[in-house]
Amino acid sequence: MVDLPPTRSSLARDLVSLGLRAGDTVELHASLRAVGWVPGGRVAVVQALLDVVGPTGTVVVATQTAENSDPSQWSRPPVPEQWWPVIREHTPAFEPALTPSHGVGAVAEMVRVWPGAVRSDHPQTSFAAVGARAAELMATHRLDSQLGEESPLAALERVGARVLLLGVGFEVCTAFHLAEYRVPSTTTEHGCAVLTPRGREWITYTDLPLDSDDFGAIGAAYEQTGELSRGQVGAADSRLFPMDKAIAFAAEWMRTNRTPT
Repeated sequence: MVDLPPTRSSLARDLVSLGLRAGDTVELHASLRAVGWVPGGRVAVVQALLDVVGPTGTVVVATQTAENSDPSQWSRPPVPEQWWPVIREHTPAFEPALTPSHGVGAVAEMVRVWPGAVRSDHPQTSFAAVGARAAELMATHRLDSQLGEESPLAALERVGARVLLLGVGFEVCTAFHLAEYRVPSTTTEHGCAVLTPRGREWITYTDLPLDSDDFGAIGAAYEQTGELSRGQVGAADSRLFPMDKAIAFAAEWMRTNRTPT
């Protein structure tokens, strides 16, 4: 007997079984490949999510644009030093309605371009949201608070959002970055291309040096608390958990396990 592929309606049922509810605000990280082949692909996946959270719910994704950064800090891969001035001079300025997300997956990019989507205006760590609270959650995103207290992450925490890892691991759990802002750390200089009243400019600002290398270990430890639900959505091993509790756990883990800088 051949298994049938997941569909918009079966994915919605799986999400409900996982614990997602009407009216939820959820920050999503998703792998379309992990979900499996779905009629309609990324469109059907987003439709299923919106079907479940309904008109009073909100779906939020990271729409980061890390390539709009100072090339002197690139390591995956690095580029020749002779290129750095050219990159700084010619990288297009970030424009919320135009600049595509980078490295966050097809589902996140689908949410970014969804009708009615609202995007925050950070040139490197923006978010996009669809739903009842989209404008409210995307309203504040200070340049020197990439993923900190003046970013959509903190707004999500304040409204009791949950995190949905759909076929991906804790390594990509953006919420853990907010914990970094609550643990003593040094700052570093960042650069990016932005639009100003004078036109395109390359600017610099100071903020934390974000580090996700230990997020997998943090997630493994957090999972042992039992404060999450786990199940299959399509073919994707998935997790749903409260953002505030996960961030508090991550901050305490970092205080204990990270070397102060």
